[in-house]
Amino acid sequence: MVHEKKLVDEVSGWLKIYDDGSVDRTWTGPPQFKFLSDPVLPHQQFIDGVAVRDTTISLGDHNLRVRLYLPEVKSESKKKLPIILHFHGGGFCISEPDWFMYYHFYGRVALAAQAIVVSPFLRRAPEHRLPAAIDDAFDTLLWLQAVAQSGSQEPWLEQHGDFNRVFLIGDSSGGNVVHEVASRAGSVELRPVRVAGAIPVHPGYVRSERSRSELEMPQSPFLTLDMLDKFLELALPVGATKDHPITCPMGEAAPPLEGLKLPAVLLCVAEMDLIRDTEMEYYEALKKRNKDVEVYFSNGMTHSFYLNKVGVDMDPNVRAQTDALLTKFKDFIQKH
Repeated sequence: MVHEKKLVDEVSGWLKIYDDGSVDRTWTGPPQFKFLSDPVLPHQQFIDGVAVRDTTISLGDHNLRVRLYLPEVKSESKKKLPIILHFHGGGFCISEPDWFMYYHFYGRVALAAQAIVVSPFLRRAPEHRLPAAIDDAFDTLLWLQAVAQSGSQEPWLEQHGDFNRVFLIGDSSGGNVVHEVASRAGSVELRPVRVAGAIPVHPGYVRSERSRSELEMPQSPFLTLDMLDKFLELALPVGATKDHPITCPMGEAAPPLEGLKLPAVLLCVAEMDLIRDTEMEYYEALKKRNKDVEVYFSNGMTHSFYLNKVGVDMDPNVRAQTDALLTKFKDFIQKH
């Protein structure tokens, strides 16, 4: 007799979980948004000024796929390009670097910042609970070190990358990954790699108790309270709450911020984000500990607005705020 699997849970159109433990990440929300999660194949020829290729890192117990974006450089230019190590969002449960929304935006980041973007396909929950994604992210940084030491082959990075100017950037839960990787990086020897800056963008910082912004700000396809609660329940270690250090680095359970050696931090916050209040709590905590941190606001915007190409194309204000965010990334990277 064939067992018909039964739906156990569903998260806001993004994810379905069945009683046999299988997970379906097929988008079931409004069909006009489905293309945002469609995978884009790599292309080593330059399209709109950017070439894209995938490579694989062997980590012993598993392989890690990594996507690279290279902006078109003038053949006579010998200037090395900064390296942006990008960590995708998705509540640790969904999203991958080859999704169209990331392909579109981080191609623009590579062009605007004139930088090589390196984006690992982080392991996802619930199949791989935290800290699996953090481990993959940090291992990618160690791989950059191996490339810089000529212990690993990667022609784009070897020919064009400036390993003295590596920047960590991450969206939503990827912003949490930025803090964790920056914290680990500050306690190990990475030469000739230098982490020059960290850019958490709308990071998923929360507490067990609802913040005022969670209760008052609008929900969007990129962040609902359902996503916030269920994704973290699936991703955090069994029995952990939102007060876990990965989701609440400014909380009592987290390592003291004053003891962390962090690079310069640019915290990007959307004014209408559900989790704006706890993001700002993180900023104030860093500032109180005399860390090099600045905050940048996208006025009137909601969580991860810049990834929604429909909004970017249709709404002049969203497009302007996206352009301004890209400019801020570029200025921060040029400064450091």
